[in-house]
Amino acid sequence: MLINLKKMLSTLLAFLYFGIFVAAELPRPRGVSLADASLYAPGETFTCLDGKLTIKYTQVNDDYCDCADSSDEPGTSACPNGRFLCENAGHKSMYIPSSRVNDNICDCCDASDEYASSTQCANNCEELGQEDRQRQKVLADLLKRGSVVRAEMSTKGKALKEEHGGRLNTIQQSIDQAQALMAEREKIKEDAVKLESAALETYKQIIDAEKQRKVELAEQENRAEAEEKFKLFDSNEDGVVEIAEITTRIQFDSNRDGQVDEEEAKYFLEHNDQVDLETFITVCWPRMKPYLMLDAGLFKPPVSTEGKIETTREETTPEEVAARDEEAQDEDGETAELLNEEDAETFDEEETGEGEVEQIEAPSEPEYDDETKRLIEEATKARTEFEAAQRELSDLESEKRQIEELLNKDYGFHEEFAVLNGECFEYEDREYIYKLCPFDRAVQKPKDGSETRLGVWDRWDGKPNKYSTMVYANGAGCWNGPQRSTIVQLECGLDNRITAVSEPNRCEYLFKFETPAACVHTSHVDAASHDEL
Repeated sequence: MLINLKKMLSTLLAFLYFGIFVAAELPRPRGVSLADASLYAPGETFTCLDGKLTIKYTQVNDDYCDCADSSDEPGTSACPNGRFLCENAGHKSMYIPSSRVNDNICDCCDASDEYASSTQCANNCEELGQEDRQRQKVLADLLKRGSVVRAEMSTKGKALKEEHGGRLNTIQQSIDQAQALMAEREKIKEDAVKLESAALETYKQIIDAEKQRKVELAEQENRAEAEEKFKLFDSNEDGVVEIAEITTRIQFDSNRDGQVDEEEAKYFLEHNDQVDLETFITVCWPRMKPYLMLDAGLFKPPVSTEGKIETTREETTPEEVAARDEEAQDEDGETAELLNEEDAETFDEEETGEGEVEQIEAPSEPEYDDETKRLIEEATKARTEFEAAQRELSDLESEKRQIEELLNKDYGFHEEFAVLNGECFEYEDREYIYKLCPFDRAVQKPKDGSETRLGVWDRWDGKPNKYSTMVYANGAGCWNGPQRSTIVQLECGLDNRITAVSEPNRCEYLFKFETPAACVHTSHVDAASHDEL
């Protein structure tokens, strides 16, 4: 009985297989797929697949194109836009343009496209299919092994994001505390600076008063010296200094010819025949004093870098001395003498060597009392502490921005690319070293030169898998060309590495990068939620 049951089952299976075989072998014209066989069912007529024309069924594959959509000639080259199906049993079926049918070139591995030509094509579909199946097996094995690593990368990526998220919360709390501390220290600093400024203002007034006293003293001494010289030059004591009285003073022999002529005397009297005391002090004395100092040996001519005197006493003219005198004005607008500052004292030839000028000490800083010193120290400390609080807050805010940028980046279906952020990979050819830092930049560096930026991270741009292509844009500009850019094509691999670099177009670079993160099956691409790691 058991044997009879087995025979019945065998007979039933045979009928099923026969039915499937008959269904699979429905009559269909050459070049038509099994899926489209029902559209070409034998009959009296055939309707073009676009529905615009009905013709006799005998006109199908008659080597004459009747339908505008080329559907009546699937097995000939009559229609320019038709397509022919290569069955390729044992390998993969494929469509080719119908224009290649019977063109004496073997396009189908089963030779079906050259059925009416004289070309002898061998059917090698079985061999090609076997090779393709072997490649698919290797790829499947690679995908399987790579997906394991990808799952680990995904786990690490998610952990990194969680860690960054936790760190972000901690940083925000620290920022709130740092802001409060900075505000507190700013208030302390402002109060301390106000007290410091008030205390220093008192000393500033003392310094200004001392400076003014020095100026006034210098003016008094200068006037006294001028009055003394006026009396000396006014030999007839008539209250004015005349040209004749100046010509007797050999010190004013500016051209050094042994005498003071009328023209030289007029220069010192501002081209007047005579001057009174006030005119002498304000106008004449500034011109005369440098000559008197030269005569007394109190002025040392400038020396060149080679140690030679550039201007001798004989070469000094009244115009040159006056020019130097005008250039030597002090910051308060008072006219200073050629060789001294604001309080030119009467030179004592016994105390001042020939060719030397007695130096006038500037007013010294007053000695601060203990209370003022304390206020200065407290203000300095308050400034230092406030600046430290500012720096701490700035560092925290900078770290916060960096973490927010990391959290906002797209690291793949399941954060699998996150672990690549912060890493860099190099590829070396005969001329350059290329570097790829995922989510940051791509660069090119000659082996003996500096880096050139080929682009900075811009976006994902793969199709249909978004995460199969990276784009790095806005690199360094090319000479008379666009800015450099880089496309990174991702391929499944067990290691993270650059496998090839090329420049298919000027200033446009192509990197090929293997990574386990790219080991995702195509069936998972369209729906990330169904991605099975």
